[in-house]
Amino acid sequence: MPTRPTKLKLLIGAAVLPLTLPLMPVSPAWSSPSPPPQPSTLCAPAGILRGADGQRASVSLCAGSGTPTMAVSAPATCSGPESDGGLACLTSGTWTARKGGVTAVSGKLPGSGEYPGPGTYDVTADVHVTSSPAGVDLHGTVRATLTLTAPKPPATHRIEVDHGTLRRGAATTLTYRIFRDSEQGDGSARFGLIGEESSGVRLSTSDARCVNPLTGRYPATTRNAYALDCAITDLQPGHPATVVVRASVGTDCSTVVSKLGYWMPQGQALYTGGMLAGPTVGCA
Repeated sequence: MPTRPTKLKLLIGAAVLPLTLPLMPVSPAWSSPSPPPQPSTLCAPAGILRGADGQRASVSLCAGSGTPTMAVSAPATCSGPESDGGLACLTSGTWTARKGGVTAVSGKLPGSGEYPGPGTYDVTADVHVTSSPAGVDLHGTVRATLTLTAPKPPATHRIEVDHGTLRRGAATTLTYRIFRDSEQGDGSARFGLIGEESSGVRLSTSDARCVNPLTGRYPATTRNAYALDCAITDLQPGHPATVVVRASVGTDCSTVVSKLGYWMPQGQALYTGGMLAGPTVGCA
């Protein structure tokens, strides 16, 4: 269903009232820093799904911007042959956001991916809509054009690795460097590595900050050899952390993915951290 582009604008400004006082210099208005953009959510009508017996679901697509992630949801209004639209809707499925015909980010509904920055996105979603009480059960594809204007937040952390490929039947030493580039937050971070469980890959290190995670119920002592969990506590701007890992691959290849969880300050609020996807090391 065609839709008109919908624009999300962050209105940031201040009224400046001229005032002249003798012997008192006045700072120019542009000397004061502008407040950072606030997270916002944009919604647009995306399509109507209809059933053979009069079921109907009017679906919108919503995208959040202004944070490191782009959260997408598909709220809907449902009605059945014996209802007047007062049914609660449950939506699930998958979504893809394209910019200039190229996929920028995708995920599950509801769900999020890395915010790709400002621009006009064609968002397509394959949705499954059900209702409560039961009566509506519809599948279909909906589309909306969303224009996001929030700037992409600067990265606060990053991960580098010195190798891009593991070799089958060999052990490779991987040196990871973890950077914190923001003055905000603190030096604590949780660095994780994981290979493909069924491949037999083994990840090990002599770094005392890292362990292979436990698996099974207590008092089991079995640990996952294909994963590592590292607790970093001294991560500072200008002082990256280095973790050296030995990855042993057998006859079956395995990639190794990495990620970093970190805290950012916001008082005692619960959800103040972030998750960063690190480099993926392939296998040949």
